[in-house]
Amino acid sequence: MNTHVHADHITGTGKLKEALPDCKSVLGSKSGARADVYVAQDENVKFGNLALECRSTPGHTNGCTTYVLHEHEMAFTGDALLIRGCGRTDFQQGSPSVLFESVHSQIFSLPKHYKLYPAHDYKGFSVTTVEEELAHNTRLTKTKEEFIKIMDNLNLPYPKRLDESLPANLMCGVTDPVPS
Repeated sequence: MNTHVHADHITGTGKLKEALPDCKSVLGSKSGARADVYVAQDENVKFGNLALECRSTPGHTNGCTTYVLHEHEMAFTGDALLIRGCGRTDFQQGSPSVLFESVHSQIFSLPKHYKLYPAHDYKGFSVTTVEEELAHNTRLTKTKEEFIKIMDNLNLPYPKRLDESLPANLMCGVTDPVPS
């Protein structure tokens, strides 16, 4: 299950499917990428005795999905919400306005004690909570207008391998078509 089509690294989904023939790739229905299963807002993906609720969280990319595991009071936020930050919005269908609304309506609306696991962190942290991010997120605790201004003025460099990574990710992590 991927939270979004990554632009900063190449997904291993295709390799997993080669190694595990019964493995199915899962992506948000608005991702624009190849997957075996597409999920949308409020769908549940069941496995064993558990289920992940799918919450559409666009803004970093159109297809961003946050997966909520209510049984364990946790959510996997991908790059929509990072610890004390969020994913960039300056390419790949990014929109600071949409991301702000997504995070506030779909992630910050979870119970405050829920643990949040982002796709990655640049400072060595792996988990936070809704309550911590509501209090300490340096971007998303601002007003929507302030957040948009911050995101529009990050002036980040163009990712070095974006032109290579994005096409591969749209094809499940491999450049050759993956059999369905």
